[in-house]
Amino acid sequence: MAARVSVIGAGVIGLSCAVRLAEAGHSVDVLAREMPLETTSAVAGGLWQPFLAEPRDQVERWGHATYRALAELAGDSATGVVLRPGYIVGTDERPTFADGLPVDLTHVNHPHPQHRNGWHLTVPMVDMSVYLPYLVARLQAAGGTLTRLPLTALPTRGLIVNCTGLASRALAADPTVFPVRGQVLRMSNPGINEWWANDADPDVLTYVLPHRQHVVVGGTAQDNNFDTTPDQVLAEQILQRAKELVPALGRATVLAHRVGLRPARPAVRLETVRAAEGTTVHCYGHGGSGVTLSWGCADDVLAEVAALA
Repeated sequence: MAARVSVIGAGVIGLSCAVRLAEAGHSVDVLAREMPLETTSAVAGGLWQPFLAEPRDQVERWGHATYRALAELAGDSATGVVLRPGYIVGTDERPTFADGLPVDLTHVNHPHPQHRNGWHLTVPMVDMSVYLPYLVARLQAAGGTLTRLPLTALPTRGLIVNCTGLASRALAADPTVFPVRGQVLRMSNPGINEWWANDADPDVLTYVLPHRQHVVVGGTAQDNNFDTTPDQVLAEQILQRAKELVPALGRATVLAHRVGLRPARPAVRLETVRAAEGTTVHCYGHGGSGVTLSWGCADDVLAEVAALA
């Protein structure tokens, strides 16, 4: 039975949930303080790879479902999704997050002049500047709506899906949600076709994620830092590390500095809470794995709503 659902939040989690619900026949209205290209999701590099999300078993299940959904979208330029090969360097530890998926994981010797070992794999990469508008168009094609509406509290009536990320600290009265500040540079693409991630130091993020027209270069993971103003000193450090990893960036120009606050939590909250006048399905706390877990979580949200309708 179809239901009328208000989805709060227009990042990748909110839009994915809204699309799943609308395409299943539900009447869906997305309400958000920030439009999609203004959200933390818009800052993301878009690499399919779990980061800062628990619990592990659920993250694996959601991640695998999302991998399959993104792989189906890859190759259509309207989606911004491609299957892109790349390297994880600085570690001998075999990545296990993609076990059971066709990622062509291969151990390689000397993948980089500064690294003796690494791993080569092909995974989805998502250009968020294209993908978020694609999701909006898909939502609207299914009859859903998107409205800018700043809220001081979650609605208490009807069927609500809460995908407000970090804002759930206030809107869901959940102090366990905290920001993990990520700073990146958006640069022109000088012809880079493979992504790179350096895992040598768990306290330092270095990654180079090429898209068709630009490269996302990062980054940082600063717990409980709410500052969304780019730090120029940090930017120079990030760029220096990235150039050491991918020297071709020396031919690129900086297009923009961006900061996003990842909504981290001890565990992703995907939970239905019933009240006297309405029901809320919470779906937030994805850390740095919003893109990676989006469709898997949306599938579960759809199942929750179907059980209620």
